[in-house]
Amino acid sequence: MNLNRRTFISLTGAAVATGTLAACGSNKGGISSDSSPSPAGSGSAAASGAALTQWYHEYGEPGTQEAVKKYAAAYDKAKVTVKWNVGDYAKLLSAALLTNDIPDVFESEMGPSIDMIKAGQVADLTDVIGDAKSRFNAELMNRMTYEGKIYGIPQVVDMHLLYYRKSLLEKAGVQPPKTFEELVAAAKAVKTADIGGLFVGNDGLGPIATALLYASGSSQLNEDRTAAGFLNENFYQALTDYRDLFNSGALLQSASKDWFDGSPFANEETAMQWGGLWSMTDIQKALGDDFGVLPFPAVGSAGKQATMFGAFGCCVAAKGKNVEAAKEYAKWLWVDQTEDQVDFANNYGTHVPAQPELAPKCTKLAEGPGKDAAQILTDFGKPASDILWSGAMADSFAAAVSNVVKKKADPAKELASVGTKITAELKRIKG
Repeated sequence: MNLNRRTFISLTGAAVATGTLAACGSNKGGISSDSSPSPAGSGSAAASGAALTQWYHEYGEPGTQEAVKKYAAAYDKAKVTVKWNVGDYAKLLSAALLTNDIPDVFESEMGPSIDMIKAGQVADLTDVIGDAKSRFNAELMNRMTYEGKIYGIPQVVDMHLLYYRKSLLEKAGVQPPKTFEELVAAAKAVKTADIGGLFVGNDGLGPIATALLYASGSSQLNEDRTAAGFLNENFYQALTDYRDLFNSGALLQSASKDWFDGSPFANEETAMQWGGLWSMTDIQKALGDDFGVLPFPAVGSAGKQATMFGAFGCCVAAKGKNVEAAKEYAKWLWVDQTEDQVDFANNYGTHVPAQPELAPKCTKLAEGPGKDAAQILTDFGKPASDILWSGAMADSFAAAVSNVVKKKADPAKELASVGTKITAELKRIKG
């Protein structure tokens, strides 16, 4: 399991304590760790077109590096040199954008950061995407938009899911839960001396704070992004209800792997697990068709089912040497080349194409739990984090939630100080 593989989707902006989307595969994923650039353009393109550099972070799934180089080599209007970056990609990218060695095209977690946009480091891609905007997941496209301008083209989507064992729920006489009350009842009903009822992480929290946030009808920020969006009784009650579950004994809090690895569920350590779509391939190998997937159940009277998702976004450096050529290539690859987009989502782990209409073309999403997951994303998916949700906000939020759940702090009082910090941080960010 390579946690760095999906730390781009920080569900509360920073700490793993509040949750990041991770993905399956070892740190190397069977791929060379060489981070040096590799030429990927065709001979004719090299002779007649522009020269472009394209950056990727190190994906954990075997074959991904070869695949992205193959896509680039097929482009006949430029010579595209792909650089596969091993290590702390965010740090490497941030440093490169401040030098003359700027990649023309690069991927960035959840699209470019607000700092990249405000510093003028990324090009406006609104006209590049044009009418194709409607073909992309609307929530995801909105996440890569700031003040009406689009700065990233979504590549592929990863998401969270509630995995449940069909046979165990049936044996216990409970239905797949759609509300938090039903989730608690199901966890208690299926728990035995040998198997946990529900697993969300070895700390008992994992990324669940963000799930509770959305499922209670709240949000990270208010509509105009001037203050916190969760200072309400609905979310306070959600945390109190979760604290009761935390102390009920129905949660498995010591598993062989953490929440971002599907092993606890696949190994029958738990009857239900909050995890990621990326684990589905391994789970299917272990359990066959004896499992289903759900969004996180609705919490409280104002709640609704929800899940979190994220994606890398393809960006173009605004200060690159070949901005227009880079835009054209980015459009060709991530807007027009739908066959490659299906290949990228379907053949290197299990992911959802950023254009929902392509999901049925992915064999892993054509039927069963994969098909259900794609529909859950469309119906209940929310971005992992708001574009203005900073690491400082995430850390403060995570600490407060932990104090409420583990130390029995009063949620209203604990989160009030978080709200004050968020308001100040938003003023700083907006400048």
